[in-house]
Order: sequence, then structure tokens, then C-alpha cells
Amino acid sequence: MDVRLASRYSLNMFSSESDATAKPLTPKAEATRARIRAAAMASFVERGYPDTTIRLIAKEAGVSVGNAYYYFPSKEHLVQELYDQQQRDHGAAARPRLTGVTGLVDRLRVFFETGLETVGAYRAVAPGFLSAMVSPDSPINPLSVESSPAREMTIGLLREVVEGASHRVPDDIVERLPEAIFPMYLALILRWTYDESPDQAKTTRLLDTGLRLFAVALPFLRVPGVRGVTRDLLDQIADVRP
Repeated sequence: MDVRLASRYSLNMFSSESDATAKPLTPKAEATRARIRAAAMASFVERGYPDTTIRLIAKEAGVSVGNAYYYFPSKEHLVQELYDQQQRDHGAAARPRLTGVTGLVDRLRVFFETGLETVGAYRAVAPGFLSAMVSPDSPINPLSVESSPAREMTIGLLREVVEGASHRVPDDIVERLPEAIFPMYLALILRWTYDESPDQAKTTRLLDTGLRLFAVALPFLRVPGVRGVTRDLLDQIADVRP
């Protein structure tokens, strides 16, 4: 298999630090690490997540198995680095576009649209991870304890989105929105993964409809009865987290 296949999927995607790389790497070590990253992504694309092993990755990167394990103790570490990098990319794409945007719905649109844009680079590999991700005890499940660093980055960005908006939403609702929106974001990405319509138009339409519904509901969130039910619903949605 040609490791250069991975160049189409951003070879620096696995760039977060691990224990083995907490200190600056020499140029030679960084080149070795990059080859391992490239081989991993190429194998994920060609074989899928389940059939990719560290031994295969090492062979195709031209390094020893021990060397591969030094940089990446497991293929789950590679996936977690993918998650971390994607969230950093999401934040870098969203924050400039949030500047000057004050409406809550408009700011949420920026969050969702930039999120879909940044995962777009990985669309070809996304279906291959789903079978491994859906198990509740999988370390690469986005709701797992192991995925908490990337998840907290996303929720942190959502807090910036919500708290930076001009709105009249009650504080107890505002406090709950980021963690409740996160599972909805995952659901949108799942829909996008399976969306074969041109330019994933069905996912775009779903997002538009959801945001319009949210805009219609906003004025009612200050009504005491509606506010209490909404608070309970948001708590239950957020309760999918470990």
C-alpha cells in the first residue's frame, strides 16, 4: 500500500502530545513520527479501523514495532490524537467567524457549519470508525472517558458560542445548553457520515430546520412552565455523558 495515500487526509492530524513526545522531538524523530501517522491513516482508509494493527502500521512506515509503540502505545492513541486535532481545527475555524456575530442562533450556526467543514477532511475514513465507536465501552467512543479531552474542547467552544451571544435566555438554561448541544452535534455528524446527497444537502437541510425550530422556541424559554420542562430535558440530553 502506498503510504502517500494519507497525504489526502492531512498528515498532521495526529499532532497532540503524548507521554512519549512531551519534549520537543529531533527532526529525525519527528520524521519517524510523521511516517507512522501517515501509515496509520493510509491503513485506516484502505483496511478500516478493525483490520489496522500497530504491527501493520510499523511495517508500512518502515519502523520497528517497538518504535511504533514508543510514539503511539496503541491505535486508540492515534484516534484520540485525531479527535484532539479536529477539535483544535474546529476552534481555529469558528472563532474568527464568530467575531461580530451576536445572535445566539447565528453563533450556533457558525459552530455547526465550521464543525462539519473541519470533519470534511476525514469523510472518507469516518464510516470505518463507526463500528468501533458505537460500543459504549469503546475507548474511541466520543462519549468515553478516554475521549474526554477532545469532548471538553468542543463543549468549551460551545460555552464561548452561547455566553458570547446577545439573548434573553434564562441563566439556568444558558448554563445547560453547551453540554446538551454536544450530543446533538454528534448526531448531526452521524447523519453527515451517511449522507450521500450532493454536498450532503440533506444534512444542511436538517441543520437549517433545527436552528429555525430553536429560534421559534427561544422566546418561550422564559415562560415558567416551559422553562422548567426545558431545563429537565436539557439535563436528560446531557446525561449521555459518562
